[in-house]
Amino acid sequence: MPHSPEDKKRVLTRVRRIRGQVEALERALEAGEPCIAILQQIAAVRGAANGLMGEMVEIHLNDELVNGETTREQRAQRMDEIGHLLRSYLK
Repeated sequence: MPHSPEDKKRVLTRVRRIRGQVEALERALEAGEPCIAILQQIAAVRGAANGLMGEMVEIHLNDELVNGETTREQRAQRMDEIGHLLRSYLK
């Protein structure tokens, strides 16, 4: 969870934008839009989700590793966690 109000607002704005894109995708499917239009919408949703992931990773690393009060061992553990998360995300 983003700790600063600015980060939280920025992330929620991205999520709301993604929700709008998913709703547009649903409407396109219901309306029987051509496949290429649906594929473009899916690509837009994926790009937006990737952007959200990148922003959240940046916020997390900044909060936990740069600004957080953690020991060297805690930072190493958090790096292992984020490494595992990124590997699973990129599969």
